[in-house]
Amino acid sequence: MVVQEYTVDLNEPLVFQVGHLEERYQEWVHQPIVSKEGPRFFGNDVLEFLTRTKWWAVPTIWLPVVCCLFVKSILMGHTIQEVVLMALFGIFIWTLIEYTLHRFLFHIETKTYWANTAHYLLHGCHHKHPMDSLRLVFPPTATAILCFPFWNLVAFFATPSTTPALFGGGLLGYVMYDCTHYYLHHGQPSKDPAKHLKRYHLNHHFRIQDKGFGITSTLWDTVFGTLPPAMTMGKKN
Repeated sequence: MVVQEYTVDLNEPLVFQVGHLEERYQEWVHQPIVSKEGPRFFGNDVLEFLTRTKWWAVPTIWLPVVCCLFVKSILMGHTIQEVVLMALFGIFIWTLIEYTLHRFLFHIETKTYWANTAHYLLHGCHHKHPMDSLRLVFPPTATAILCFPFWNLVAFFATPSTTPALFGGGLLGYVMYDCTHYYLHHGQPSKDPAKHLKRYHLNHHFRIQDKGFGITSTLWDTVFGTLPPAMTMGKKN
């Protein structure tokens, strides 16, 4: 008896289908469908709503929080210059977090039902439907949940008065990352560095998906040797 391979129906909610692909999931998810119309994830309308986010929601929600955090450190005795330096350090640390998450978590290889399902929700959907404008930035609800462990991590290493500014810098780095990511997919930059970053990121989506993990810069790809081959050759030459 021949066992027929599972086929995903793109006209039905996808999330609870993709897990059935098992070992074939990685190949399937890295064959992008270029369409501005994204698929339906869930049959439940509430869950479906929570997966869709307009890009402008990210700065609208989180920039006021960033400002409040900076003000808090100032009110706790730090100068504006000190807060600026802490914010820049927070942004710098975010770029490393951005690279690390993208390389080691977002591109983890899965093959079981629930692992495939979780990966699709986390990042696989973006590689399958890279031009889906409503699933490009991170949903604010999920960001708010993740803020708690990240705040506690910063607080563990920092002082009570420096924690707000450092965390605010990291959060500002996240906002810059999400807005940059959206622009690289849907903007039409005519000059560098934006033009270069767009070409660099689309190369990650459509040519070499296991290289080029940086979004806001190529810094950590350079440091850790994950530049795409063409760029590596260019540097040697």
